[in-house]
Amino acid sequence: MIVKIVNQSNNVLPAYETILSAGMDIRASLQEAVTIKPMERVLIPTGLFIELGAGYEAQIRPRSGLAAKYGITVLNTPGTVDADYRGEIKVILINLSTQEFTIKQGDRIAQMIVAKHETITWELVNELKETTRGAGGFGHTGK
Repeated sequence: MIVKIVNQSNNVLPAYETILSAGMDIRASLQEAVTIKPMERVLIPTGLFIELGAGYEAQIRPRSGLAAKYGITVLNTPGTVDADYRGEIKVILINLSTQEFTIKQGDRIAQMIVAKHETITWELVNELKETTRGAGGFGHTGK
């Protein structure tokens, strides 16, 4: 699949780090470093603009290394970039650690997965088909 992209940053294009990676690392496009204080959230620009085809979305997800080692994650996980959005992709990062964390120009801050999705039409009914599970949720099967 070919996706059109405008890159207004000085960074390389998003890329798969290994041959079987699902996500492509995306990088910060910053004039100066940004320090995120504990429990603070920031909007980090990427300098990337994309044109997806109908029926596709780009999902912005955390990088597991940043989350596990430093407590830095994407706040609205996964963030969705719709096919008709033409603005700059920006990433909402939050620092869930007790230490400040600095993002510098070119740092890999998140990963992007392009995925196909369905567009649905609602059918309004008065009741739903019964299942064994029923309305059970939020831990109804135990730990």
